[in-house]
Amino acid sequence: MRFDRLTPKEKQYLRAMAEIGSGPYRTGDIADRLGAKITTLGPVRANLIRKGMVYSPSHGEMAFTVPLFDEFMRRAMPEFQS
Repeated sequence: MRFDRLTPKEKQYLRAMAEIGSGPYRTGDIADRLGAKITTLGPVRANLIRKGMVYSPSHGEMAFTVPLFDEFMRRAMPEFQS
């Protein structure tokens, strides 16, 4: 599964998205959850887009490519760690 091939930082990014609730998710909100600056998360976001895990429906927003993936992330990683 694609999830197993993600780096720990990529998994944290996705878990932060899931922590917010249903999407789309503002990139600033994701950064706040992770306690990071938006600019430092650019490479992680780009890798997740390239890997087909997320997409950007509009400027400054992210969304999961798979429906209900936020629920999967909360099950797969019950503890959110920023």
